Amino acid sequence: MSEKPSDNNDGSGANFTPDPAAQSKNTKPTTDGSGSAAAREPDAGTVDAGSAANHEQAERNEGSVNSVESSNFEQFRDELDAVERRIAGEIDPGVRAMVVAGAVFVLLLSLVLPHAGGARGFDVLLGTNAAQLEHIGLPSRIFVWFLVVFGIGFSMLALMTRRWFLAWIAVAGTAITSVFGVFSIWHRQTPGIGNYHGAGPAIGLILGTIAAIVLTFHWIRVVWSRTAVQLAAEEQRRNASAAAEERDRRRLTGE
Repeated sequence: MSEKPSDNNDGSGANFTPDPAAQSKNTKPTTDGSGSAAAREPDAGTVDAGSAANHEQAERNEGSVNSVESSNFEQFRDELDAVERRIAGEIDPGVRAMVVAGAVFVLLLSLVLPHAGGARGFDVLLGTNAAQLEHIGLPSRIFVWFLVVFGIGFSMLALMTRRWFLAWIAVAGTAITSVFGVFSIWHRQTPGIGNYHGAGPAIGLILGTIAAIVLTFHWIRVVWSRTAVQLAAEEQRRNASAAAEERDRRRLTGE
């Protein structure tokens, strides 16, 4: 009787073959925790250098943006200054323009009406025979000439051009006109040389004096309001300039 060869196995009767993948996983070399952490963490010097470079790049970008904004502002500064000067040199009489125009019309009417006796305003202005017969004195002549030049002439120019300096000239001229108007009324009521009693002030002289006073009052209000606006604009411009200088200083010093 032949014998069966014996199998080299355990009592379970099953063959055990080890898994090569499991062996390779179990035999894979490991690194310690300190080595892996050192490999993952970047160098501290490298981080500082990178942050400093980023900060410097941001500062350069900010400086370039500020320089572009400054150049754009400087490009339009001259035009803005020119517009501001033009606006500052103008007046805005508003509703008072109608009052001034009405007063100028009354002044024109006073030249047609009698000034004293049979002499009209135009007679006093031109020195005609009618003015000589009425013994028109120097105060009346100065009043009529100032009335025409400043009360009518410069007032119309200031209304049409709206220039501030023309309004100032109209103010000064009409103020002097008002004074000479009152003086002329007094002069016509005062006896002359040799106790001469001429004709008293007529409707043209009185009406012209009242119109000159009204015109002076309204021109003063217009010019004074414009002066207040100019002072406020200058104060605002100074504050804006100081703020711009402070902003530039902080940008240059890095504050």
